[in-house]
Amino acid sequence: MSRTVSSWILSSVRNSIVLQGKGRLYSICIPNRNRIKWKFLSKAHLYPAGSCILNDPFPLKKAFRHTSTEEEHFSFQLSPSQINDILRAGELSHKTLDLDGRNASSVLRFESNQLASNSPIEDRRSAATCLQTSGMMFGVFDGHAGAACAQAVSERLLHYIAVSLMSRQTLEEIELAVECMKPVLPILQWHKHPNDVEYREITSRYFENLRVYWQHLLDLDTELGFSLEEAMICAFKRLDSDISLEVQAPQENELMRNIALQVAFSGATACVAHVDGIHLHVANTGDCRAVLGVQEEDGSWSTLPLTRDHNAFDEFEIRRLKREHPRSEEKTLFVNDRLLGILMPSRAFGDVQLKWSKELQHSVLENSCDVEALNIYQYVPPNYHTPPYLTAEPEVTYHKLRSKDKFLVIASDGLWEMLSNEKVVKLVAGHLTELNVQKPQLAFEKPVNLGFMHSLLLQRKNRGTTSLDQNTATHLIRHAIGSNEYGEVDPEKLAAMLTLPEDLARMYRDDITVTVVYFNSENIENYYGNN
Repeated sequence: MSRTVSSWILSSVRNSIVLQGKGRLYSICIPNRNRIKWKFLSKAHLYPAGSCILNDPFPLKKAFRHTSTEEEHFSFQLSPSQINDILRAGELSHKTLDLDGRNASSVLRFESNQLASNSPIEDRRSAATCLQTSGMMFGVFDGHAGAACAQAVSERLLHYIAVSLMSRQTLEEIELAVECMKPVLPILQWHKHPNDVEYREITSRYFENLRVYWQHLLDLDTELGFSLEEAMICAFKRLDSDISLEVQAPQENELMRNIALQVAFSGATACVAHVDGIHLHVANTGDCRAVLGVQEEDGSWSTLPLTRDHNAFDEFEIRRLKREHPRSEEKTLFVNDRLLGILMPSRAFGDVQLKWSKELQHSVLENSCDVEALNIYQYVPPNYHTPPYLTAEPEVTYHKLRSKDKFLVIASDGLWEMLSNEKVVKLVAGHLTELNVQKPQLAFEKPVNLGFMHSLLLQRKNRGTTSLDQNTATHLIRHAIGSNEYGEVDPEKLAAMLTLPEDLARMYRDDITVTVVYFNSENIENYYGNN
């Protein structure tokens, strides 16, 4: 298997066409059509309009990644421990704290992980507990043409949603604190991985624009506020508008100007879930996806999708865009299954090249210093007549949680390109069973001696518990890139996929980000019992 995989990959490299673009290389693999089964070039891989690259201030180790496609430099040998080190580097988990001895939240815990294909990774993720309102939020953000837009959205969007949900009184208290230069009430409690990136240089500007937004909400002079669906839609649209306006505003600070340019001229899709008691809302823009795992009364598992992929394969999106543009453009809206022949998702943050007029694009780039150094180039696609062609407005789905709703999987399209909804739910359910089976039975009388504990640890080791992924998101990623035709993880294929050179990896797999949220069935039952 190892030789088959490696030989096929090397053959693919030799048959690659490499195009020299301005500031970057475009590589299109032309493999043997009868042998290829892995998908590639699924998104804005050929994106001449705005390739934005930010240096990651917290770079992850590029362990075991090749930088050459020469055969003598190519090796797929990784030990199981090395494979685990790579797969588990981005693991994040959090268990909801008990309140007065009992967990009052409908969220039991969440587990998350991500695996890079691009260098640096263009995916981002967020998770936070709302402090001024109730509930928790979880987001996955899939960047394209660079990581800048996904980075900004991952830092800012949950704040915009939280502010949209606040009462007028709370907003007034926060505004008064800012005016009097007093400490501001914390809005969110973040749950982050140590390597999660943050734009610290521009945090103050982001806060200023968030303040302008809550001042706007206060000016609306309404006591009722938004429904949760309205709040999520308003937050998505307002943030995208701010991203567009920030790059147009004059700025003396060159670093902030450059970040604003990179954010606006790259793009990101987003999927955010808000869980409050039995109320689950999912807002989706683009082709990230959220799927609910449901355990029926007979013990079987079923799948409940909570999002639609916004792309050329969705009839609703095709009809929406046709309604918004003249009939003369019907045949040019989607070319080769891409929006205007460029972008796979039909909804996204940023991507001002598909939202602004030609004149505005020219004006902003002409007045910017050295945009070529930022890998930003003006490019107007053919048949660009009636912008905007792209929107960040999300579709919001509401679901009332039941005790049989066990978990929610939110992931970037890098996972869904490899695994179906049903396969993901089956893998999570099976993994939960494995973890429960392999848990050591600690039914013994206290006190116990050291000999007994040593024996217990040996039993656990012999059962192989140490080799089992404790993080379910890691388990999904392992299967996504390492499964064979029988649905089993092939260690040799897994090693091959993890050691692909940086310039080749993106042709066989995308960045993958996964968050699995587990629900507390007992507390969900109690919500119904108490009401």
